Order: sequence, then structure tokens, then C-alpha cells
Amino acid sequence: MRAPYGSGPPAPAVLAVRGAALLLALVALARTSVHGIAEPGLALVFGLLVAAGELVRRGAAGEREPAPLAAAGALAYALLGDSAGRPTTHGALQVIAVVVAAQGLAAVARGACGRRAVADRAARRTLTVGFAAVCFQPLYASGQAERWFGDGPYFPLFPLTVLALTALCDAVLAALLARSAARAEGPGALPPYGSLLVDEVRALAGIGTAIGATGVVTALGVAVAGPWAPAVLCGPLLLTQVSARRYTAVRTTCGQTMASLARATEIAGYTPPGHARRVAALATAVGRELGLTGPRLTVLEHAALMHDIGQLSLLDPVAGGATARLPAAEQRRIALLGGAVVRRTGAGPEVAAVVEQQADPYREQLLAARIVRTVNAYDDLCGESVGGPLRALEQLRLGTGHDHQPQVVEALGRVLARGGLTPAGAG
Repeated sequence: MRAPYGSGPPAPAVLAVRGAALLLALVALARTSVHGIAEPGLALVFGLLVAAGELVRRGAAGEREPAPLAAAGALAYALLGDSAGRPTTHGALQVIAVVVAAQGLAAVARGACGRRAVADRAARRTLTVGFAAVCFQPLYASGQAERWFGDGPYFPLFPLTVLALTALCDAVLAALLARSAARAEGPGALPPYGSLLVDEVRALAGIGTAIGATGVVTALGVAVAGPWAPAVLCGPLLLTQVSARRYTAVRTTCGQTMASLARATEIAGYTPPGHARRVAALATAVGRELGLTGPRLTVLEHAALMHDIGQLSLLDPVAGGATARLPAAEQRRIALLGGAVVRRTGAGPEVAAVVEQQADPYREQLLAARIVRTVNAYDDLCGESVGGPLRALEQLRLGTGHDHQPQVVEALGRVLARGGLTPAGAG
């Protein structure tokens, strides 16, 4: 998933998700308290598994699912049919009640340790697990699933089908919450919902696949071996979580390194204060406007931070940091040197390629390079006091024949219009 949601008032979509999850949780808890808990031993095992998974999560920046163990345990309970060869009778509402109770217990424990609980993530998990349980449990209890798939080697196709539908449901909710979070961050940062949904679906190939596979395998393992199966089958997922967290930490360190290097040009007097930060923020908003999400948006942000690093090779700074006044060969040399520096930071060849293309005609550039070039020119023009943002946009439009792609310039105009056409140099 994304960074913590904005600090503004919750959007209607967020309120709808929270309200639906709260209503479902209250119904499930009320029904379970009235009718009692079926198979209390199994309920305790999966409840502890979900609670333990929530307690060990850390929610590091960049992690889409910071509690994969809890997610896999909740899915396994929703897709549980038999236990040691005997049919279970817990039903969909008890699944929801156990997951909600486990999340509440973990939230209390985390609060006691001074760690914040994330309400939207809990609401999303409640709805996702509820969807899986409602799809699986009634068909299993009525025997319809067995009539469709049989009780032989084809039966696992049933939980796998439910898992695929559940993953799609979770992607829809995640994209909805991510768009609401972007709206809270500011008017210029609103990405198209379709792009966010595609990004979430693509992300299922990563940790989502491991979570889903562990959930299904754990449910099938309990069906054969009984309640002790989760202790063995969830171990690999825990190791995967540790490895993914270390990878995220490395990526975070790399981003911090690039941010520090980007300031080097400002400290040395080659670019105006805050230039790299402004270009990165505005380029990211323009990228979202053009449908970039996920890794492509990260590449754009990092390239925007580092696009001027090659200027450190100049003997004397260019006025205002605007290298467009230099000869084409010199611009090309600076861009190639900047790309070489980026390659040594570990940012990846994609980021270096964007930096290296800053002196090329836009028709030969990648989309990210076109965005960085246009936003950089806009910030330079605003710093030169050419007459304000509208005048700067007008000059960019005059350069669409060779220097700037028209679609990028228009996307920049839309982002600035939503933000009240605030001059880039104002920050």
C-alpha cells in the first residue's frame, strides 16, 4: 500500500469504506456473541495468528502489506472447510468476528506500546476477508462447491477462484483509498483511479501472491493435519516478510542518498535553493496526471531530484542553474555526467537513463525525461520572473515544436490550475 493517508478530513469514499467495515463488524460480533463460537480451538488458533501478524508489522514506507502474516491467516480462516478431515461449521460471520477481534486486540497492544493503528487498513482487511468468507463458506456448507468441483484433486480450484476474486476486491479498495489519500495531499496530486487500480493489480504479483498462496495452502493443510498446520506453513511467509522489509530499507536509504546529493548543487550555488525538491514534487504530480503509478512514478521522482547533478562539473555556475543557455554539446556532456553519477548511487539504470536524456529532443526521450525537462524549465522560468506562471506556461507552449511534448505541457497546466497556479519558486 501507500504512505499514511492525508491529514485533511476523510473523503466520502473513505467514510463509506469505514462505515461498511464497521457495520459488517458489528453484525458479525453480535451474531457470534448470541450464537456462540463454533470450533473455539480453531477460532483461537487463527485469532492468535492474525493478532501476532498485526503485532509484528511495522508499516515501513513503501510496503503495500506490512502485515502479510495477519493477511494470510485471515484468508486461511475464511477459506477453511475441513479440519483434520472433519467439516467445520464456523461460517462467514464468525470468520469476520474473529478477524475483527484479533485486529482489535492487536490495536490495543500496539497502542499500549505507543505504536499507531491504521483504521483504513483494518477496515480494508475486514471487508476483504468478509468478501472471501461470504464467497466460500455458504457454498462449502451447502455442498454446492463439492458438486461443482468434486472432492478430488480439482477441489482446490474452488478456494483459488475465491482467492482471485478476493484479490481483485482488495485491489479495488486499495486503489479507492489511495486516490482519497492523494486528494488529501493536495489538489495537484490526484491520480486517475484507473491507473491506481492497474498499479494495485500489478502489485499482486509480488507479496500478494505469497499471501494468497500461504492462505490457501494453510487452509488445505488444516483440512488434512488439523490446527497445528499454520505454525509450520506460515513460517516461509514470515521469512519473506523479513526479506521484503530489508529490501524496503535499502530502497529508503537509496532515496535518502539521492535527496542528499540533490542538495549538493544548491549548497554549491549551482541551482536555486529548493529547486530539486520543487521539480520532484511537481514532476510527480504531472506524472500522476499522465497515468504513471508505482515504480514508474518512483523513477520519475528520483530522476527529478538528480537531474542537475551533472552541473557540479562546471567551473562556474550558470545563472539561475538554467543550462538551456549553454551550447548543445555542453548540455549533453552535463546530462551524461549526471547519468554516470546516478548509476553509482544504486538508483537503477532507469533513473540514470532519464537524467542522461535531459539534453535530447523530446521525441527521443522517455516520458519521464520529457516530464522532468518540462517541469525543470517551468521552475527556471518562474525563477527568472518572466511574468508569472501563466507567462511561463505560454513560453513552454511556444517550445512544443522541439523542446517540450504538448501533452506534458498541458498536463502541467492542469496540475497548476488545480493548485491555483502557484509559482513553483514560491516554496
